[in-house]
Amino acid sequence: MATSTVTLTMARRFQTTEEKVFAAWTKPELMKKWLFSSEATNQKAVNQPVQGGSWEIIDRRGGTDYRAIGHYIEVSPPHKLVFTFEMPQFNSLEDRITVWISSVENSVEMAFIQEIVVPHEEGWTDEDVKRAGMEFTGQSEEGWDQMFQNLQQLVEQPAGNEME
Repeated sequence: MATSTVTLTMARRFQTTEEKVFAAWTKPELMKKWLFSSEATNQKAVNQPVQGGSWEIIDRRGGTDYRAIGHYIEVSPPHKLVFTFEMPQFNSLEDRITVWISSVENSVEMAFIQEIVVPHEEGWTDEDVKRAGMEFTGQSEEGWDQMFQNLQQLVEQPAGNEME
């Protein structure tokens, strides 16, 4: 199968600590609140945040289970995660995601890069490839934007919540 790769880059600032943002990415009980899921629709969230470890989230929407899986390439608490991302019900292609978390002034900046593998259909022109890359990037950015809003609500909760 012919493919190309497009890159989505996003950044967010949170009024919290590096440790809270890292925990939200790596603790299953927190992941299920925002990552590809919500507590109301989450069916499963498991994680082994070590190099070579795997992660999985299953979310049920409209009676259909959506499964996101991957494995860790690099884990450097609380500053960096590099992992693969796959949704096997759609295809067997793996994206690569890198998350950097760093203190900036009185906040935390999270830089996010997703290398999205775009499948090509037979006979596609360069213009078709470009259009598909833009569609994949736009859809991914829209989804991540919503998830990052939920992440912000989670990590910016007052002290004494489940993040502690």
